[in-house]
Amino acid sequence: MAGEPAETLGYIGLGLMGLPMAKRLLAAGHCVTVWNRSPQKLAEAVAAGARAAPGPSGVAAASEIIFMCLTDAAAVEQVAFDSGGLAEAAGTGRIVVDFSSIHPEATQDIAARLHAANGMAWIDAPVSGGTKGAAEGTLAVMAGGVAEDIARVAPYVGVMARNFTHMGPLGAGQTTKLCNQIIAGCTMAVLAEAARLAVNAGIDAERLPVALKGGFADSIPLQLFVPRMVKAIHDPPLGHGVTMLKDLDTVLDVARKSKTPVPMTGLAAQLFRMLQASRGDDAEALEIYKLGGPISA
Repeated sequence: MAGEPAETLGYIGLGLMGLPMAKRLLAAGHCVTVWNRSPQKLAEAVAAGARAAPGPSGVAAASEIIFMCLTDAAAVEQVAFDSGGLAEAAGTGRIVVDFSSIHPEATQDIAARLHAANGMAWIDAPVSGGTKGAAEGTLAVMAGGVAEDIARVAPYVGVMARNFTHMGPLGAGQTTKLCNQIIAGCTMAVLAEAARLAVNAGIDAERLPVALKGGFADSIPLQLFVPRMVKAIHDPPLGHGVTMLKDLDTVLDVARKSKTPVPMTGLAAQLFRMLQASRGDDAEALEIYKLGGPISA
């Protein structure tokens, strides 16, 4: 990139992850055009220097690289193909970098249809690291796509992430994210179980991260999640339980098709389904800890 002019950037989806990621691009001096399905969320990005577009096709028209971070495959489909979507813009030479976590098959299907419509390239690049990582630029990004496209977007992704790893062809990033979610979702369930046992047995669960630091049970999730669980710190949320459930259900589908046994993931998915049933769609993922205690815990 040295000596080359910076490319124009777009960002679609300014939610818990998207807004801080877009703001990092703006803080680095990049020209960023933005759009969000909820117009009120545009204000903070515009205040930080972004330019608002009337829709996804407007973002694409103003941008050579279009980043997006959306809730699910249905939202990605709408942004790509609904009226005013990406498919209506000129696509040759443009790349979509999709940070959303969706089914690998959905990624491959949407990417192929968009390329057929206007020649736009696609990289699936789901992220891990939560809202804290998004704000601090320490995310891990796992990508699927063409090597030349990965190299082209890498300097810009590097503003938002600590690690950017090319895992293979389209869909490989999503499959890698599913592996991540197996580990993250099961870890949340296990930490909630350990913290609840400590509380119910009369031990100060807030001291677990201190007591276990440096041992085999130590981890970033232990240090970060357990204090939030025990102190009921859920604002700002690190992520919602329904989002984790969506990803774990995708794991179960891919595992079924690939004949892979995933018993731990199946149990974790049921626990997050219980969380959704008992505390609603807005429950933070770490509220899984509350399943083992009184309803007011």
